[in-house]
Amino acid sequence: MSMQPVLGSPHFLPDRHKPRFLVYFQLRTLYTRLLWIRSLLFPILDPHGRTRTGRQISDWTVDQLVSTTTGIAALGITARCVGNIAAIDGSDEWSGLCLQDGPLGVRLADRVTAFPPGINTASTFNRSLIRTRGLFMGSEFKDKGTNIALGPMMNILRVPQAGRNFEGFGADPFLAGEAAYETILGMQQGGIQTCAKHFVDNEQETARTTSSSNVDDRTQHEIYTHPFLRSVMAGAASVMCSYNQINGTYACENDKTLNDILKGEFGFQGFVVSDWGATHSTLAVMAGLDMDMPGNGGLPGTSSFFGDTLAEYVNNGTVPLQRLKEMATRILASWYFLHQDSPSYPPTNFDGNHQSNQATNLHIDVQDDHKTVVRDIGRGSVVLLKNVDGALPFNSGGGKKLRTMFLAGSDARPGIIGPNGVTNGMDDGILGMGGGSGSATFPYLISPYEAIQRHAIEDHTSISWVFDDFNLNAVRSMGSSPNQEVALVFVNAFSQEGSDRANLTLFHGGEALIEAVASVNDNTMVIVNSVGPLIVDSWIEHPNITAVLWAGVSGQETGNAIADVLYGEFNPSGRLPFTIAKRAEDYPAGVVPAVGGGMITQVPYTEGLEIDYRAFDARNITPRFEFGFGMSYTKFEYSNLEISRSQDGNSTSTKRDLDLIANWEAGESNPRVVGSSTAFWLHQPAFEVTFNVQNTGSVAGGEIPQLYLHMPSSAGEPPSILRGFTDVFLEPGQRNRVAIHLSRHSLSFWDSGEQGWRRPDGDVGVSIGASSRDFRLSGRIQF
Repeated sequence: MSMQPVLGSPHFLPDRHKPRFLVYFQLRTLYTRLLWIRSLLFPILDPHGRTRTGRQISDWTVDQLVSTTTGIAALGITARCVGNIAAIDGSDEWSGLCLQDGPLGVRLADRVTAFPPGINTASTFNRSLIRTRGLFMGSEFKDKGTNIALGPMMNILRVPQAGRNFEGFGADPFLAGEAAYETILGMQQGGIQTCAKHFVDNEQETARTTSSSNVDDRTQHEIYTHPFLRSVMAGAASVMCSYNQINGTYACENDKTLNDILKGEFGFQGFVVSDWGATHSTLAVMAGLDMDMPGNGGLPGTSSFFGDTLAEYVNNGTVPLQRLKEMATRILASWYFLHQDSPSYPPTNFDGNHQSNQATNLHIDVQDDHKTVVRDIGRGSVVLLKNVDGALPFNSGGGKKLRTMFLAGSDARPGIIGPNGVTNGMDDGILGMGGGSGSATFPYLISPYEAIQRHAIEDHTSISWVFDDFNLNAVRSMGSSPNQEVALVFVNAFSQEGSDRANLTLFHGGEALIEAVASVNDNTMVIVNSVGPLIVDSWIEHPNITAVLWAGVSGQETGNAIADVLYGEFNPSGRLPFTIAKRAEDYPAGVVPAVGGGMITQVPYTEGLEIDYRAFDARNITPRFEFGFGMSYTKFEYSNLEISRSQDGNSTSTKRDLDLIANWEAGESNPRVVGSSTAFWLHQPAFEVTFNVQNTGSVAGGEIPQLYLHMPSSAGEPPSILRGFTDVFLEPGQRNRVAIHLSRHSLSFWDSGEQGWRRPDGDVGVSIGASSRDFRLSGRIQF
C-alpha cells in the first residue's frame, strides 16, 4: 500500500512553514522584545523626537485616555464586534479597536474558515501545523478588519468534564505552552493581535463567576501559568483575565497574578483586558487591569467600572494619571506592534451583532485555501486507539475492495438543520466543534457519510445506514454479518461554554448503539467525535470491535479527515493530549458544584502537580489509554540515545547571564526581577538529546517521539513530566537522527521559598518514547 505524504500534511509541509526550533524559538523571544521596543521608539518618532505613542498620550485629555481603555456598545447594541474601543475625536491616527471571538476562527462572520479547535490541534503534536493554522487564522481576522482575536485559549484540561476543554490544548502544561507559542507566532505573523486567555485557573464553567480557584504558588508556576509564560515569549499583544477568583481575589483585580507574575516576573509588555463582565471595581486598574470589556452599554444590567468613573478617579487623585497613561500606552503599543496603524489595514467589514444587516456586512471572502490545513490537522489529529490484526486501513496493500459497508449513528450524517446547529447548542449530526464563544460559523461541514460514500462509489461498495441512534432493532437487522463486511459506528459527546458535562459518557445513547452493532457484526469499528475524555470501558474490549478511531472535533473537513485515515490515504499519527481513564473516579479532579445562596464556591486544587497522567503515574493507577498514546499502520524502532550539552549554549550570553547560569548550575535559585522567568539564558538550549528513529514497517508514516524527564525525589515532582516532542516522517526502512533540546527552564522546578527557578539536587532521568508509558530509550543528565 502506498501512503506517500501529501503537500501540507503534518510531516511534509513546505520549508517556509517549518519552524527552525533548534535556535529559532530562542531568537524569536529576543526578536519579539526588540519589536516591542521598536513599536515604541525608532520608526515612529515625530520631528521633535517624541514617539508616536508618546505624542498621542501626551496630547490626549483624561477622557480620551480613558476612552482607549473602556469598551463601548457591544453585544447587539450599535457596534459591529463583540468588543469595541471608540476612535478618538480629533485624532487622525487612532481609529479605535475591534475585538472579536474566537480561538478557532472569526466568530459571527460569514465566508470564513471553521478551523479545528485547540484540542485537536494539540493532538497533532506538530509545531508546523500549529503554526500554519495560526498564520491562516490571523490573516482571516485581519482581512475581516478586526484588530484583536480573542484567542488562543490555553486553560489546562484539569477537569475532564469541563465545558470548554475543546478550546484549549489539553492536559499537559508543556504541550499547551508549545501550542500556544506556535499559535501566537502564526496569528501575529498574519497581522492580528492575539489575546491569551483566560488568565488564570479557569478550569471549569460551573460557578465560573462565583468561584475561587485556590492554587498554591508552585502549582501555579509549573502548571497553570506556564502556557501564558510561553505566550509572553511569543509576543502576545494582550492577555484576558478570567471570571473566577484566585485564592479569594477576582482574577481581573488580582495584584499577585497580574502585576507580580504576568507583568513583573514574565515581563509582559502588552495590555490586560477583562473577560466580558469580569471587572469588579475601578481600582482593578491598580492591580494590573488595562482595559474593561464590554464597557458601557455592554452586558444587560451592567455598566463599566471604567469610563466616567475611571476619569473621576484620575481627576480626584485616587488613580494616578501616570497609571492611566501606562494603560493607554500598552494598548497603543500593541496596535503599532502589529502595524495596524498602516493606512492599508482593512476596516471592519462585517457586523457580528447584526448579521442580517446588508449595509454593514460586506461579505468579504477571507478563506483562501485554508481548508487544506483544516484537513491536514483533522487527519493528523486522529488517534488510532485499536486495530486488531490490521483491520484498518480499508483496501490495504491494494487488496480486494469492500463489497458492503454499514454506517450507524447520527454522528455519521450532516445535521438536520445544517452545519451550524452545533453553534446554537444543537448536536444532531457530525460534530466538528463545541459551542459558545469558542465556536465559529461553518461555511460547510463534510460529514463522514459524504466522504465515505465518494469512496464507496469509486470502489463499487454497497453502502447502507441507520442514522437513528435509538432504532436499535433496525441497527441490528441491517448491520449484521455476513451481509455487511464492516460496520462503522459513529458516536459523539458535545459541550459548550457556560456549562460542564454531567458525566463522561456518550451522547444519544452511544454506548447502547455500539453494543447493538457489535452484537451482530464481527467487524465493528467505532469512530468517536468528542470534545474531551470519555469512559470507554463498557465497550472497548468487545471481541467484535476491531478498530477504534478517536477523531475528536476537527472543523469543517471532519468527514474527509476521517475517511483519509479509514482508507489509508493518511497513516494516523495523532496522540492523545489527555488520559482516557478506566473510571471517572480515577481522575484526580472533577467539577466542583456551585454552592448557591450568593456564596463563593471554593475550588481546591489540592492535587497540586499531579494532574492527568502525572496523577495516574504518581498514584499507580492504570489508565485505559495514557497521555501521548496513538497507534500507526506501521512500526517504529528507537535506538542510539545520546545526551550532550548544547555546543552554543553560552555563546550569546552576557556576563550577567553567565553569572546567572553559574548560579543555576550550582543549584541556587536566581533573583526574581522583571522578566526573570522569561530570561533568554533560562530558555536557550542547554542540552541536546539525540536518537535514531526507524520505520520498520511496510508503509510510510509519521511518528511523534516524546521526551519525559524523571526528577530526583528531592524535587517533589511527579514520576514523569513531558518536556519535549517532535515529529518525523519516514518511508519504510528509513532511519533518521532526531534531536530534542532541553532548556534550563525545562530542567527546573519552582522554589516557592526562594521565589525562583532552580535545578534539582541530583541526576535527572530522561526517557524517549511513543507515549507517557511507552518508553523506548533512557539516559541521565548529570550536572
